[in-house]
Amino acid sequence: MKTTGRIFLSVILVALILAGCNSASKRAEVFTDDVYAPRYAGGFAIKGAPGRHSTVIEVGRAWQTDDSVAPAEAPALLVLRGDEELPAGFEGQVLRGDARRIVALSTTHVAMLDVLGVADRIVGLSGKDFVTAPSVRARLDSIAEIGYEGNIDYERLVGADPDLVLLFSVNGASAMEPKLKELGIPYLYIGDYCEESPIGKAEWLMVLAEVCGLRDKGRSVFDSIPARYEVVRKRAEKVATRPKAMFNAPYRDTWFMPYNSSYALRLVRDAGGQAVYSDNNTRRAVPVTMEQAYLLTDKADVWLVSGTYRTLRELCGDLPRFADTRPVVSGRVFNCTLRSVAGGGNDYWESGIVNPDLVLRDLMKIFHPELVSEPFVYYENLR
Repeated sequence: MKTTGRIFLSVILVALILAGCNSASKRAEVFTDDVYAPRYAGGFAIKGAPGRHSTVIEVGRAWQTDDSVAPAEAPALLVLRGDEELPAGFEGQVLRGDARRIVALSTTHVAMLDVLGVADRIVGLSGKDFVTAPSVRARLDSIAEIGYEGNIDYERLVGADPDLVLLFSVNGASAMEPKLKELGIPYLYIGDYCEESPIGKAEWLMVLAEVCGLRDKGRSVFDSIPARYEVVRKRAEKVATRPKAMFNAPYRDTWFMPYNSSYALRLVRDAGGQAVYSDNNTRRAVPVTMEQAYLLTDKADVWLVSGTYRTLRELCGDLPRFADTRPVVSGRVFNCTLRSVAGGGNDYWESGIVNPDLVLRDLMKIFHPELVSEPFVYYENLR
């Protein structure tokens, strides 16, 4: 009897495995064509199928993971168009038709929609007072404030009647997932912040273009970005010296240093600079002690501060010991706060994502002012 039971269980397990394989293969067989294959981004793919207008957006890296952990794959989104049927075995999210009412949880999403000319499709935001885009600020009263993860106002979210929610998560799957599934509201993770390439970050606008039914518009917008970036990068290609940059300021009493292949350091290297701290070969920012931070700052030629500091008085008021460091004494302290708004928002973290060439040009002006005659766009020199 026990043997018969084991055989029966084995048969069931094999059947389940085969059923799972069949479902996976059906999904793979249907959407295998590259509708859009990213050239710079590594976190998404847009797939199609012969004879179908529908597409599947696959997100391979939705949030940061440790080196030892596999990429954080998020649920795929099927954009189901026309009268096409849901393919058998598909278990991801389903958006029926193009997204016309969007809730966004990050200002980078706003920038991408704005550059595509469809910021008017935003009906809800997380932290709407932080938005800097004039096209959105002009209609903030008509946009729902849905709150922040951990304190989402689902009544307002439902009242906004979105057909898609754009999620943002840092350390794992969003806590919003179960509730959105319960409410029947499709969602999609936008993992642009995980990209290490400045152009790769901007390339995520193609995902927004796809869900909005604006693939051709997306291509025309994005295709100019790599060329613009390269034109700026070439200015510093043969610089004789590379000034050393110190990064950041304490965040909740901890000073973090970017890793060597990070977005920030790639920009600095392309701008003709280098990091004063180059010991971080992980895939995450690492903390240093205040003593280490002081010594590193004093070795640096330039200090790229983080936070909301706009004057040396503010900075040195919080960090008095750093008042005698080389960048402070020489007046070479900068922050990307030039385009801040009253609500606390900062356009560097918004439109800067889709304008990596302008961010690069600002940094080049800091490291090699003789190479750049244009005024700063995002950075300012703290006085």
